[in-house]
Amino acid sequence: MTHHLIQLLIHWGVIVFSLWVASALFQGLKFSNAQALFVSALLLGVANAFVRPILVFFTLPLTVLTLGLFLLVINALMIMLVSAVVHGFRVSGFWTAFFASIFISVFSFIVEKFIPGGGMVFVPIHPGAPMTMI
Repeated sequence: MTHHLIQLLIHWGVIVFSLWVASALFQGLKFSNAQALFVSALLLGVANAFVRPILVFFTLPLTVLTLGLFLLVINALMIMLVSAVVHGFRVSGFWTAFFASIFISVFSFIVEKFIPGGGMVFVPIHPGAPMTMI
């Protein structure tokens, strides 16, 4: 169980780092303090785990019609949702969120490749169950 917690914390750290680098590159993406950065990374993970699948399901016809490109819009909406909830995290507009979400996805993917285990988190659904990747 400790191994899973360590992997989850490493993944969260990669997201924190990716958001921090994105805020340095994109003028319209700003954090007022470190606490806002850490909370934003946590809530972005929660939003991607729970809200994003619901949006993907309801927009599936549009996603298929656009050959998956609408998923980029959903990623931008997740960043805008988190910025609306977290005090101290500001996104200037949709296009900033759109391009920042692309950068964050690619950058975190690359960074996680340098981490032993690929940065993937495996958790059992229930005791004795096979591991599931999240």
